[in-house]
Amino acid sequence: MSSQPTSRKRAARPRRQASETLHLDDKDRVRAIAGPGDRFLILIEEELDVRLSAPGAGQIVISGDSAEARDEAKRVLRRLYASLEHGLTCDEAAVRAALRTRDDEESGAEDDGVIRVPRGSSLIARTEGQRTYVRALKNEKAYDLIFGVGPAGTGKTLLAVAYGASLLVQRRVEKLIITRPAVEAGEKLGFLPGDLTEKVDPYLLPVWDALADTLGRSQLEKMREDGRIEVAPIAFMRGRTLNRAFIVVDEAQNTSRAQMQMVLTRLGEGSRMAVTGDPSQCDLHPRDPSGLPHALSILARTKGVATITFDRNDVVRHDLVARIVAAYEEDAAKSPRESS
Repeated sequence: MSSQPTSRKRAARPRRQASETLHLDDKDRVRAIAGPGDRFLILIEEELDVRLSAPGAGQIVISGDSAEARDEAKRVLRRLYASLEHGLTCDEAAVRAALRTRDDEESGAEDDGVIRVPRGSSLIARTEGQRTYVRALKNEKAYDLIFGVGPAGTGKTLLAVAYGASLLVQRRVEKLIITRPAVEAGEKLGFLPGDLTEKVDPYLLPVWDALADTLGRSQLEKMREDGRIEVAPIAFMRGRTLNRAFIVVDEAQNTSRAQMQMVLTRLGEGSRMAVTGDPSQCDLHPRDPSGLPHALSILARTKGVATITFDRNDVVRHDLVARIVAAYEEDAAKSPRESS
């Protein structure tokens, strides 16, 4: 009895994806790009629909059906690798920023977006808005007054403070002056004990934190003691002429029109100024118009003034912050009846 051959269905093999290897010199930087448990590589995989692996020896293998996606993954990885060369850290915000930055935004010199602080921390622009802002800060021939306007978490204050600190360390200015209005953000702090400096310091803590991140605690304390760094409320600026200084006016949406005019006219010989704020976060009484939108309006076409507007795509603090900003923007766009 002859047996008939039995046909068996062969299990389909998974289709092999095209792959290529990105060779990088520094193994430590490759590990930093991968992140703990390959967390950052997974983030890139999810965004670009590729597969990434770091087998060692400074290599990252990129697999995927789309050549365009593989090329984009290489661009993101190279950008993160280059940023580590400037002494920066690789974190989730840096990865998301690299994913958002297009090729044409990188066509200029890489140094355009880098702020180097000798004996301190270097910073690099992570978004298109930040890069434009840093270029304006560096363009001493064109701009003596730079407005950085937009939502929280876009790096407006940190980049301005870092740039001012870099000028100070290089002795290109004699003083770094940072000022902001002492306005309570919705809550009453009550009577604060101590002298005048101790009373206003709680309002200035974010600025001191930015300086410490940029310069380091020891260098900051030395410059604070010798008077090269001054952080004070706007009221302290009245009647002064600020020569050979870099001035940062922070939280400018909380200045009145009179305060804004006063502080802008403090500029003296050899000085430049950066003004930062978020018009949507004004803590002034509704009857007191903010000086920031008024200044932006009347100075829009003034020679020597640059205005850089950030949006939620420039938020690098935490990915959730960008979604929160978007939700509030959408709510603000509703009619009063819909939002009630």
